[in-house]
Amino acid sequence: MIDIILRATLTAAVAQGTPLLLTALGEIMNQRAGVLNLGLDGMMLFGAVTAFISLIASGSLFVAVLVGGVCAALLALIHAFLSVTCRVHQVICGLALNIFAAGFSAFVGMDYNGIAAPKVLENIRIPLLADIPYLGEIFFNQNLLVYLSYVLVIVLSFVMFRTQIGLKMRACGENPSAAYSTGVNVNRTRYIYVMIGGFLAGIGGSFLILSTIPTWTENMTGGRGWISLAIVTCAMWKPSAAMITAYVFGGMEALAYQLQAISIAVSPVLLKMLPYLATVIVLVIVSIANRKKGATGPEAMTIPFSPEDS
Repeated sequence: MIDIILRATLTAAVAQGTPLLLTALGEIMNQRAGVLNLGLDGMMLFGAVTAFISLIASGSLFVAVLVGGVCAALLALIHAFLSVTCRVHQVICGLALNIFAAGFSAFVGMDYNGIAAPKVLENIRIPLLADIPYLGEIFFNQNLLVYLSYVLVIVLSFVMFRTQIGLKMRACGENPSAAYSTGVNVNRTRYIYVMIGGFLAGIGGSFLILSTIPTWTENMTGGRGWISLAIVTCAMWKPSAAMITAYVFGGMEALAYQLQAISIAVSPVLLKMLPYLATVIVLVIVSIANRKKGATGPEAMTIPFSPEDS
């Protein structure tokens, strides 16, 4: 019995952690390029509602996911314009976009409130890999977006630390003046990664509405965008560490559902608090550890760049 519950919890942890991971990967690129995006939760919401409406209109899961990602990327474009071009303070800009996206998504989804998704992302069992004892069922009996997240972690880790593209990205977040002196268009680079980050946040929101919570309701992200922000810091801006951290937070959410399923005598309200409580505790521990090590984020993050300043 315990083995069954543990396996179900770990399998659910991967699924529950995937939207957090996708969103966190995009934010890692944002911050590595020097832009802090606090509007992730709003972008996830906007991606979710546009994906849901697209699914009902087209009947295609692929179209729904693509539209969710593109619409969130367009919202991220606004953030890039305000923070990179207009040099608005990135914290204020991100918070304003969160408020706007929450209200706008509620307005756009008004007629769809409480309606269940006509289709959901189905799990696809990968032959041979799914037969690996214990781990196979956990990692290789998931849906396509989960498998996409595996690929993204590997590709992004390689690109970020092993290629010229990744070097330029990190230079824009660490020393944009030096990057500019070598011919890198810093602001264009920041635009690109902010939009990619928004696209992945939209994909994360699409995952929620098409898999985790297949019914549209207002503010259905439940603050997951903020957890994704915490994951970036906890993971020290590394994709592989973000994957592990996302699964830990996903596991806390999955554990809450499992405890409810086996009728543990704990208040459902307290169980719903578990992922957020874990976020606060882990973030405090990691922040203290990072301070002792002298580890910080990208040095030029939140600092606008102008060629005249270099």
